[in-house]
Amino acid sequence: MRMRLLYFLALLVFTVVGCTTLENRTFTTDGVAIHGYDPVAYFSQGRPVKGSAQFAHQSAGATWHFENEKNRDLFANDPEAYMPQYGGYCAYAMSKGFIASTAPEAWTIHAGKLYLNYSLRVRDNWAEDLSDNIRTADDHWAEKIKSLADRSCC
Repeated sequence: MRMRLLYFLALLVFTVVGCTTLENRTFTTDGVAIHGYDPVAYFSQGRPVKGSAQFAHQSAGATWHFENEKNRDLFANDPEAYMPQYGGYCAYAMSKGFIASTAPEAWTIHAGKLYLNYSLRVRDNWAEDLSDNIRTADDHWAEKIKSLADRSCC
């Protein structure tokens, strides 16, 4: 229990000190979503696959990279089916009301939705109470998106 608390505090410090701010709805690095990984591949291949700029698509304020034309077209026709929850930000951090970056290998598909996490260890902690963490993350995400919309309004 003590190690878990220390780990959470370290995540909290990273989130407050070293994390990106929520300027748009999608986690990007240099404008490319989720480190350039193909979101469709998580569903079709069951693993993270690096995408290519050759197969890019613009959606949700970001450029998404795909392994091939087929994956790009699947995403383009139904982005909500493949887009990671919380814009690709860490699901566990979102369940605590924070934003944090994600690692491509720290992922979960649950109820047909893709969730990304900061690290494998964070993903394991998040998965211990998956239903409650998703519920609270959904609530926090809705608040953050509303706040973002309020700031850009008028």
